[in-house]
Amino acid sequence: MAKASQAAGLHRAALDQLHDLDAALELMYYGWRGMTLEADEYLAKQGLSRPHHRILYVVARRPDIAIGSLLEVLGISKQALNRPLNLLLERKLVVSKRSPEQHRSKLLRLTAAGQRIEHRASDYERNVMRKAFDRAGASGAAAWMAVMEAIADHN
Repeated sequence: MAKASQAAGLHRAALDQLHDLDAALELMYYGWRGMTLEADEYLAKQGLSRPHHRILYVVARRPDIAIGSLLEVLGISKQALNRPLNLLLERKLVVSKRSPEQHRSKLLRLTAAGQRIEHRASDYERNVMRKAFDRAGASGAAAWMAVMEAIADHN
């Protein structure tokens, strides 16, 4: 995918630095874009996008997750979840069943087709991550993990 590799290199664009952390912010933005570019192109061919992949990713790792728990994990509103989840349900990539303990609660699980799409989209991202970690070495990968953990824990 020549288009993907070309677009991913945009982080090298010469932008004015207005703050000493601007370079880090740009690398975060363009790094994310570079990591997700091929996955997003694949998802688009499936008629899906980044929000769909986030749902598939979480449900793959927490089968039978309640919708309320999914909202918490994703950190989004019911309104933001509604449209992408309904499409995944309509396309039979996710199935919903009533919780035996709490009848009002719905539990979500991926279908085989949903598992295939999630795995392939995540594989594109894992491959980019693996190449970056190989390039940075073990100490660079560990430092990146520490920085990302600190950012993720920020309230």
